[in-house]
Amino acid sequence: MKKIITSLIVLILITSLITACTGTSHVSEGTESTGTISVVGSTSVTPLAQEIAYEFEDAHPEIRVDIQGVGSSAGIKAVYDGVAHIGMASRNLKPEEKEWGLTEHVIAIDGVAVAVHPNNPVSDLSLETVTKIFKGEITNWSEVGGNDMEILVVSREAGSGTRGAFEELVDLLEDKESLLREDALIAEGNGSVKANIASKEGAIGYLSLGYLDETITPVKIDGVEPTVENILSGDYKVSRPFLMLTKDPVDPNVQSYLDFIMSTEGQEIAGQNFVPVK
Repeated sequence: MKKIITSLIVLILITSLITACTGTSHVSEGTESTGTISVVGSTSVTPLAQEIAYEFEDAHPEIRVDIQGVGSSAGIKAVYDGVAHIGMASRNLKPEEKEWGLTEHVIAIDGVAVAVHPNNPVSDLSLETVTKIFKGEITNWSEVGGNDMEILVVSREAGSGTRGAFEELVDLLEDKESLLREDALIAEGNGSVKANIASKEGAIGYLSLGYLDETITPVKIDGVEPTVENILSGDYKVSRPFLMLTKDPVDPNVQSYLDFIMSTEGQEIAGQNFVPVK
């Protein structure tokens, strides 16, 4: 009799355990995970990532997207070191970074616009002339059809994705070393570049297409304006990819955000100021 009772107790316990596990599994399958997604990197990608994040958070109120614009190199390193879920970059990865095993997600194509103060009469420059200006071979606006005024070159900081892309695209590198004129004014972030151009009549600088507004004037390059349409057609050559980088394994929330970026809604947002990739 004791053996029968013991067997019944064991059977009841096993049945209860199976029921509990089954119930837990069912609840888990029907529950969305919660948390914060950390996105770190390029100041050029930041406005687009944030705009899409607002829409994503509306659809997923249980998830928060924390975005910090600190520069492409810092963002790539952050995701590699595991201190961020996503790294943002506005340039292609360097050979040594490609060895880190990160997954690249191209979310849009951006144009790098060359811009001047609104009072500057110069509206069109050849790519070769732009290179000479940033090298310091041309130092006065009168040399390119403008007023007799010294040219103030405004550039991004070392490690900036925008700077890396610009220097590569306009041939400002020699043996991987920058040929930027030594007395260039270095500005931290696209916003700072824009502010310096807007406040200094002799200034010229470069910044992401998404930062253009009425406070500065974009210059045509070889007769072509920096617009989404001209980038899409391939006529405007000074362009680069916007990347989001992840490291396996990817958190489900992070994947949901990436999927939203590549969705029709996400790409429509990207297409407002940049070239969508889908």
